[in-house]
Amino acid sequence: MQKLVLLLLLSICGFGFSQEKDQINTALENWHKAAADANFDNYFNLMTSDAIFIGTDPTENWNLKDFKAFSKPYFDKGKAWSFSTLERNIFIQDDAKIAWFDELLDTQMGICRGSGIMQKTNNGWKVKHYVLSIAIPNDNVKDITAMKKKFDTDLMKKLRAERN
Repeated sequence: MQKLVLLLLLSICGFGFSQEKDQINTALENWHKAAADANFDNYFNLMTSDAIFIGTDPTENWNLKDFKAFSKPYFDKGKAWSFSTLERNIFIQDDAKIAWFDELLDTQMGICRGSGIMQKTNNGWKVKHYVLSIAIPNDNVKDITAMKKKFDTDLMKKLRAERN
């Protein structure tokens, strides 16, 4: 009898996490769709008020207010960015209030990797932290590193000077 109860509880928990993963997946798909549709309000309503967005450029580390300001001209032109999901992995904290994910995306920059944290709110799952990276095959790292050497050197010098 105890084994049956335990099995039933595990099944219910597994089903609950499966529903949460479906809700998270839907929220992320809606978030990407809102950008593709240049729907500023829908896009930013799917982010928490303290959200952080880290873009592909090393200088792109925005709080929500700054990210909105950066993004608004793109949305206003009716063309933000269009990312479609190739692959996504979702992991949920035991209390189902925080989840994290990674995804491969088809973008105008080729394949990119997104990763982030989702928070469950009274209005559903929202993006709390997102990191977008351009995926570079290992065979191309040497060439890319050489291409960005001056930029990296200059930025590292600036950042080190600001720390001191």
